[in-house]
Amino acid sequence: MRQYFQFGRFGFNLTAPGGKALVMGILNVTPDSFSDGGQFQSLEFALARADEMVAEGVDIIDIGGESSRPGAPALSLADELQRVMPALYALRDCGKPLSVDTYKPEVMREAILAGADMINDINAFRAPGAIEAVRGSDCALCIMHMQSVPQTMQARPEYGDVVREVVDFLRERVAALTAAGVERERLCIDPGYGFGKTVEHNFALLKASGQIRAELGLPMLAGLSRKSMLGAVTGKPVERRLAGSLAGALAAVAHGADIVRVHDVAETVDALSVWHAAR
Repeated sequence: MRQYFQFGRFGFNLTAPGGKALVMGILNVTPDSFSDGGQFQSLEFALARADEMVAEGVDIIDIGGESSRPGAPALSLADELQRVMPALYALRDCGKPLSVDTYKPEVMREAILAGADMINDINAFRAPGAIEAVRGSDCALCIMHMQSVPQTMQARPEYGDVVREVVDFLRERVAALTAAGVERERLCIDPGYGFGKTVEHNFALLKASGQIRAELGLPMLAGLSRKSMLGAVTGKPVERRLAGSLAGALAAVAHGADIVRVHDVAETVDALSVWHAAR
């Protein structure tokens, strides 16, 4: 069974869980992201990295101007627009769908006007005006679960039943968006690995990915790349988590993810290609 996913100027026919997954490449135009902060902050280097990802076989490019690592300070609206918009304008004709990672309604509006194909919101469109900013467009919307806010989310994350609470939260946000007139074909969900979760919470959610996807009936995005949950298992620092990230991407797809959000595009594309061929 195939599921159509409206993605702005593009559209994807997604297969059943375990089918060919899409690779979303991370393009952080930030000085302080946890893994690659500062590497692609200048427009020249950001565009060069985007071109590289296209050559490596990326399906979607996700542009982010504000770090959401644990403890990261909030960024002003003006600074985020100054970082994100030049890259978005420069890349909108690159031939690949463009996602913008933001929780600010003003950035959402400007990004949609500039041609963004997805808004990827860690705050699940809860900010006042967020739903109104995206409602009238045709761009895809990624609804992510996060407990608390980046500044404090990893202080003491607690759940009675993490899978049930994440499902209930995502279901409520899906209902809020569809009640406002947003088509379900534009929606996907993200359990929010590392956003207000312990290592145990993260792996419980990963193992329950198929259940979460089935209960909500929407495509799932998984972002495990280089995260601390992988370091906790491997003992490796962030710059040495490639193998763990590849294993995480394969595990996520095996459990039901339709999109994997990654730093290491070429390696992930190859790993998924071999895995799908072997299946």
